[in-house]
Amino acid sequence: MTTYLQETPVPAFDDEAARPRKLCIICSKGSLDMAYPGLVLTNAALGEGVETHLFFTFWGFDIINKDTMAHLKFTPVGNPATHMPPSLMGLPGMTAFATHMMKKQIEGIDVPDVPEFLEMITDAGGHLWACRMSADMMHIGQDQLYNRVEAIISAADFIEISEGAQIIFV
Repeated sequence: MTTYLQETPVPAFDDEAARPRKLCIICSKGSLDMAYPGLVLTNAALGEGVETHLFFTFWGFDIINKDTMAHLKFTPVGNPATHMPPSLMGLPGMTAFATHMMKKQIEGIDVPDVPEFLEMITDAGGHLWACRMSADMMHIGQDQLYNRVEAIISAADFIEISEGAQIIFV
């Protein structure tokens, strides 16, 4: 008879206390509702003294693009968590209405808008990086990005930066 119950190994945390923590968040989506998870997690990690790096790729560039960062939108179409009848989601003006409502709710709980949040993060020591491949595909240069983005880097560069880090993909 085979037994499947085995003693669960317990990890040793002794040496981890001496090692500094690091968090890397990959921001791949640029809608209003997808910008905040990465920003909030980064802010929380910085508050705990964790070294943090945000890597913006593909549509996540909207979060750090000077032309779009203050104008992110929330689109209810196709979002099952919107909690509104599907027949209303596609109506003209619904994106503008949903965006207005979400911004009002965000403001109501004293959460800063995206540009201010990025400023807070970098003031606290967080690092912002842009993806080289995405920049090349979209024909975006460093001058078009938020001025606190440290550099446009390759995926290989990000792999080096993220060594030993906890990685979250948003």
